[in-house]
Amino acid sequence: MALALVSRSATKAATVSLWSRIRPFHGASSCCAPESKSASFDFTHENWTAIEQILKKYPQGFKQSATIPLLDLAQRQNGGWLSVGAIDKVADVLDLKPIQVYEVASFYSMFNRQPIGKYHVQVCGTTPCMLNGAENILHAVENHLGIKCGETTKDNTFTLSEVECLGACVNAPVVQINDSYYEDLTHQTVTKLLDDLKAGRPVRAGPQTHRKSCEGPQGKTTLLEKPPGPFCRDLSAQTPPCSCLLPSLVSERDA
Repeated sequence: MALALVSRSATKAATVSLWSRIRPFHGASSCCAPESKSASFDFTHENWTAIEQILKKYPQGFKQSATIPLLDLAQRQNGGWLSVGAIDKVADVLDLKPIQVYEVASFYSMFNRQPIGKYHVQVCGTTPCMLNGAENILHAVENHLGIKCGETTKDNTFTLSEVECLGACVNAPVVQINDSYYEDLTHQTVTKLLDDLKAGRPVRAGPQTHRKSCEGPQGKTTLLEKPPGPFCRDLSAQTPPCSCLLPSLVSERDA
């Protein structure tokens, strides 16, 4: 009995210690209360043309599948964030209730519910990046810009957020700035990157070392030949090509 109590106490203490070290989620895109009803929003003529092309990618009756592409289009037109008016417009275009689009806009960290700066600096804090120094990168950015996560510099040049996995784990630590990834970062390279962006100097996306793409120290060792395919991309075809079917299915089809 005493051993069980000690075991429970030790487990509880370890759990409390673990949770105390886990960082809260930060970000300009976190689900905060939306701003008051803003002025109406409408897409530009060019974006209406883009919407027509986007909707053609989805079957009839399933245009709600275009929610994310249309939100992205609205955000880009609206200076990097989604106002209530922009979200309402997307709902109207897709014949959805506004709450259905609000749910999407508040869930994904790619959508910003508050205005952001010219450069949105998103530091990945998930396990591979954390193990490779993401904490140091985050602190370097905070100290260099003089802001904390979720804040924007006074000149509206930089907004800082911490996000979950950016999918470039092999090149950790990684930072996404607007649409570009910057990888294999150190304290020196991330601060230089920020200075170059602010000064308008050209910057190189991808690994900030000698690494090419995500190759290891031995260079490219796999996928040395051009991969075949893709197959079955014509979704409007009555039947897929034979190369996509098992022999038994081919026989049944041709019978």
